[in-house]
Parts: sequence; C-alpha cells; structure tokens
Amino acid sequence: MASFEHGFPFDPAYGRTLDDLLLIPAPAAPDDFDAFWRARYEEARKVATEPEIGPLEDERDGVRIHGVTFTSVGGVRLGGWVALPAEGSAEYGFVVGHGYGGRQEPGPDVPLPLPRAAAILPCVRGMGARGLHPGIPDVADGHVLHGIESRDSYVIGDCVADLWCAASALHELVPELAPGEGGVRLGYLGESFGGGLGALALPWDDRFGAAQLTVPTFGNHPLRLTLPCMGSGEAVRGYHREHPEVAEVLRYFDAATAATRLELPTLVAAALFDPSVPPPGQFAVHNALAGEHELRVLSAGHFEHEGLAAEVAALRAARRDFFGARLGR
Repeated sequence: MASFEHGFPFDPAYGRTLDDLLLIPAPAAPDDFDAFWRARYEEARKVATEPEIGPLEDERDGVRIHGVTFTSVGGVRLGGWVALPAEGSAEYGFVVGHGYGGRQEPGPDVPLPLPRAAAILPCVRGMGARGLHPGIPDVADGHVLHGIESRDSYVIGDCVADLWCAASALHELVPELAPGEGGVRLGYLGESFGGGLGALALPWDDRFGAAQLTVPTFGNHPLRLTLPCMGSGEAVRGYHREHPEVAEVLRYFDAATAATRLELPTLVAAALFDPSVPPPGQFAVHNALAGEHELRVLSAGHFEHEGLAAEVAALRAARRDFFGARLGR
C-alpha cells in the first residue's frame, strides 16, 4: 500500500494493497450493453468528418504539428492538433486522448511512441482549448454531469464518439494509414479521462491494434460511488446522493465493464495512490481486460512526488517497446 504525506481528508490509497487491487472485478454489464455501444459506433462511422489542417504551429521530435478541425456526431465541429512526420510518409498512426483538464496544446504527448508516426490529438466536445461547445460545461465537475439523466444524452457517450470520429479524420488526412491502403492498425493513448474513454471506445473499433491506458477513470462505478476523491468522480457521487437512479445510467459507461470486451493488446499504468481517480477503479479496468495485457504499477497518480520523473521515463520506454512489438507491419 502506497503512502505519501498529504493533506487530503481521505486516504488516496483507500486502504488497499497491490494484492487487494488485483482482485477488484468489473461490474456485470446490462443485457443490452454491447448493442448500445455497437449502435453508437455505427452511427459515428457514418459521419463525414471533413477534416481540415491548419497552418504549421510547431516542429519538434521528428514531427510537424498543425491545428486540425473535424466533424463528429451531431454535426459538432471539433478541433485539436495533428502531428505528421517531418520527413517521409507515416508508418504508424495514433489517436491520443486527453485528461479531464482538457488539452490546451500538444504538450508531453509529443514525442509519439514510435518514429515515423502520425497522430491526431483531439479535444473532445466541451473540453480543452479547441473543444468548447455551447451548452456543455468546460470544467470537469460540470462536464461529467452533462446529460447524465439518460444513457442517450450523457456527454460521455458523445465524447467516446469523438474519438471514433478523430480516427476517421486521421485516416482521411493520412491515407497511407487507412486499412484499405495496407496501413497498420492504429494505436491509442489515453490518460485519466482519456484512459476511461479509450476503454469504452476500443472494444467496438477494429481499426485499432494496441492501446495504452494510464490511470484510467470510470472503472467500477458501483465501487467508485463509495470512494471520496478530488476528481470528477466526486461530482458524480454528489449527484448520485440526490438521484440514486443514475446508477442505472452509469452501468453503460463503466470502463471496467467495457474492458471485459477489450481484446486488443493493452498496456495499463495504474497507481497505488491517487486522490483524483481512486486506484480501485483503475485496477478494475486492468483486471477485466479480455485480451493480452501488461501492467505497470505506478506509486502515485495525479500527485507530485519524488521519483515521478523516473516513473514517467520508465513508462515512456515501456510504451515504446509495447507499441513497437504490436503495431508492426
């Protein structure tokens, strides 16, 4: 069990040892869980994403970074960034999700895991500098509750669709990566909010070949509702106290439940101590994975600590090796 000096009014390790965390299961899926998500995926695949690349904004780490816009479900126009190889054509492609702070710039997600790679770094609706949308809160505590009254209106479902549409946009922008052109399957990278969205998105999309989920959120909602935290989960807990019926909606957006359907190779980095995303939920996602998976145990997530830089560097090296072995032509 990890222990750090902290000022939180609860234990961000939640009294669990690593052995305890490795035993946490996924909740059972609703009977129509698969049908619900397959229908959402088919809807997203019909969208004409019409991506447009903006001017060059940066060049570093072997890529040129441009702004990008594309259309997602509901006709919502979103923005973000696309990274293209500075020389030659792309041999690998990635979709990169962001955390619940949104994305203001490409940031540390570049350099990409593999050389000669292209990537799209979208801002999902409501979040980040280029995902703002009228009526959708742009802060996590409000965003995570938007439309939560119904599985069909909950914003998290549309954010998952935004990732599918981002993949479509990347294939249109970099046609050598498209399956019909003999391109390799895409990699997915997602941390925190992006990790939870990835677990929900990936089981249904055969365009992806491997994924990394770092400190993923939305795992095991019934357990999360009992655990205080400093992240968006606390807003959901508060809502649930007043509206207990929301537990039925949350069953469709449980990243651990979705992970029981996730068969592609997946690297999970899960933390023993995390005040924002309770570790029991993170490990529930890892434990539920249906396919080949690899675990990297972090001492802490969402928390500055001695040794953080070394853990980040080790995870980056593991990520390079993981994708290099699984996204080959």
